[in-house]
This record gives sequence, structure tokens and C-alpha cells, in this order.
Amino acid sequence: MNAVWIDDTPEAGAPSNSLKIERETHKLEKRLCRQVGQVIVDYNMIEEGDKVMVCVSGGKDSYALLDILLKMKARAPIHFDIVAVNLDQKQPGFPEEVLPKYLSELGVAFHIENQDTYSIVKRVIPEGKTTCGLCSRLRRGILYRVADELGATKVALGHHRDDMLQTFFLNMFFGGKLKSMPPKLVSDDGKHIVIRPLAYVAEKDTVRWAQHREFPIIPCTLCGSQENLQRKQVGEMLREWDKKYPGRVENMFTALQNVVPSHLLDGTLHDFQGLKATGVADENGDKAFDTPAFDLLSQAPSALRIVQG
Repeated sequence: MNAVWIDDTPEAGAPSNSLKIERETHKLEKRLCRQVGQVIVDYNMIEEGDKVMVCVSGGKDSYALLDILLKMKARAPIHFDIVAVNLDQKQPGFPEEVLPKYLSELGVAFHIENQDTYSIVKRVIPEGKTTCGLCSRLRRGILYRVADELGATKVALGHHRDDMLQTFFLNMFFGGKLKSMPPKLVSDDGKHIVIRPLAYVAEKDTVRWAQHREFPIIPCTLCGSQENLQRKQVGEMLREWDKKYPGRVENMFTALQNVVPSHLLDGTLHDFQGLKATGVADENGDKAFDTPAFDLLSQAPSALRIVQG
């Protein structure tokens, strides 16, 4: 059954120059479908009979999420329904006709929720301060209510791999926590399952897919709020690493799936105080004197490398 979610059909021979763009786009589509299918299987995101509420903001990521999920629905080994939901927050200049027109032409069930959170945020947040935090909390609460009203069993958000890594570093640098965005979680009110089917997808691929599909992008700057400078800086750091050190970003994301609590410092996850020698070999035991499984010198940042004369 899982094989239908994850299509690994091999590619044909090398394309001619005239077909290169078409072939690259086809490879991109297959990669997106494979990655979304894999994360659905890995985290049991979508089950038989689910009604998945896809939150569509008008940005490239949520468009890509809806687009790929519709493709997956057509080939999935189970039946599930999709409803697209947009929250019109009444920002000045918001092109309210764009999404209804696009979703109608797409033929997908949709709901537009009209709530003037813009006025609330502008009234509460002092001039010059970023509005994103309050806006996000208001938006999430409204979307949970809409999910109840529509009978949605899953709420799908468009966060991708890079969002998750950015959140991890933001929490570590500024929040003092090792915490990221999980691919699947229960909402804080305990009533909803939130899923992120783009969890394995790189942002550069959603950019390319949005360009190929020519989504009618709605800018996220309509409210006039300040961009999250810290997230922007972390994003630039990751993109720079991706260019200079190929594979580093992939390794960091893989690390989020391979946590070893006994080699961190959180006493709530590992009983350090009660730890005693047992005389029994433990694969998670201290291996400080073993040969490392990777080349420490090549992996270290240039500023930390030892220059040998």
C-alpha cells in the first residue's frame, strides 16, 4: 500500500537538450510527490476517511502544498477529502478575488473565512513593533474553529524543511531550547491534528515549482509589518551553508530525526542522577576514545580548523 504513496519509477535515458527543461520539471514533480508521500507514510499523516483542511495563504508554499496533495489524492491507496481554506484578514490592498478565482478554476472545495484581525493587531501592537506574533496566534485560533465547523480531521500547513531548521536554530539561539516544528502534532487545545506534508521538501524546490505552475502569489507584506529579522538572518545562514558545504543542511535535518538523549543534558529525558555502571555493553555508552565515524577536520567550520605546519 505504501508503494502507491511513494513512486520510485526509474527515469528513462538522458534527455536531449530540447527536452532538458521539461525533463527537469518532471524530475522536480516526482521528487516533490515522493518526498510528500514519504513523510505521509513515516508519520501516518493522512488516514482512510480523513478530511484534510489545507490552509492556503496565497504564498508559494501553501500553493505548492495544495497542488501536491491533490496529485497525491489521485493516486493514494486510501480515500481522503481535501478542502482549501483561506483566512481573509482584511489587510488593506488584499486582492480578495484572487484565491476564490484560482480555487474555483482548480475545482477543489474551498472556504474563505473573513475576519478583520488586521484592525485588532494594529490596535494592540505599538507602531513600529512587529505584528507577526499576535497575527499568527489569532490566525491559528480562527483556523482551528473553522476546522471544527468544516468537520476537518487534519489541518495541513505549508511549512517546509527550511522552516523547520530555521525554527530549530531560532529556538536554540534566542529561546534556549532544542525545539523545532514537528511534522505532526496535536494542537494546544488538544482537539486537532496538525500536519506539515512539506516537511521533507527544500524551499528552493517550492520556489521552482511555484514558478513552473505560475501560482497567483499574494505578497505577505500587505499589512506593513516588519519582516522577522532574526528568521531572515538564520535563513540566509542556512542558504550560505548549503552553497559552501553541500550536504550540510540535509545532515542537520537528518539529525533532528536521530536524537540521543543520553548525550545531551536534559535530566527529564535521561536519568543522569540514577546512572550506574552495569558492566553490560551499551551501544549508546561513551565512545570518547573510539575513532569518530566522520572526518572531524573536514566537517569543522574554517574558523575552528587546526592549521598544521
